[in-house]
Amino acid sequence: MNDTAQAAPSAPIGMLEKIGGSAGARRHFRYFDYMMAAFVAILLLSNLIGASKLSSVGGFTFGAGILFFPVSYVLGDVLTEVYGYANARRCVWVGFFALLFMALMSFVVVAMPPAADWGCASSGDPQFAALVAKGSAGALCQTTYVSVFGSTWRIVLASVTAFWAGEFVNSFVMARMKVWTGGKYLFTRTWGSTIFGQAVDSLIFYPVAFLGTWTNADVVHVMITNWAFKVLWEVVLTPVTYAVVNFLKRREGVDVFDTDTDFSPFARTASV
Repeated sequence: MNDTAQAAPSAPIGMLEKIGGSAGARRHFRYFDYMMAAFVAILLLSNLIGASKLSSVGGFTFGAGILFFPVSYVLGDVLTEVYGYANARRCVWVGFFALLFMALMSFVVVAMPPAADWGCASSGDPQFAALVAKGSAGALCQTTYVSVFGSTWRIVLASVTAFWAGEFVNSFVMARMKVWTGGKYLFTRTWGSTIFGQAVDSLIFYPVAFLGTWTNADVVHVMITNWAFKVLWEVVLTPVTYAVVNFLKRREGVDVFDTDTDFSPFARTASV
């Protein structure tokens, strides 16, 4: 680690070394791997655990995953702001392939025939005793397993495509606005990038996943309300974003500006 990186923890924000995007892509960062791991973990968990449950609070019904999935966009903002577009691009691709593997694993595991004596919470519940007696514990457990982890090809295609496109738009807007604003007014970048990134995400996901299954009115209604909710989440989490960005910049000792970056999603990141 070089002397600049070692001195970074005590460097005030105004005295950070300003570097271009290509230099940032080649630089070794102390906390980048941790941030990428957190980004991918939240992405996978919000799709795996939250996506299949509908919740109703105060008469408002929503997908439970919406509470946590926007955190991945906050982390995407942090990654772009602190480490530059090229490094954020790496995270998007890692998340994309992680989602593909999760989908493949889900399809394979769900399709495998269950063991007749496979036990689960449902098979041990007295209210399902009659169903177990008519069939088997495994058959009942398979039904509940499919309801949680099963998904149609449309949902998977919509989710993966929407994430990929939305996250790249989010990072692009974030990086370009940072250059335009000279690194000032972070909240304008986080809000602006989320408005555009989540708009692309929603415009892809809901029509691909539900058009023809839901009414057109329902697709439009859910698409708009969920987009607004995600943007609101970004606004609410602004103080957290500021705290994380400032902490990481001080620790890394640099401020990356994408003045010389190739913004193609398929551009190759320079070697460290």
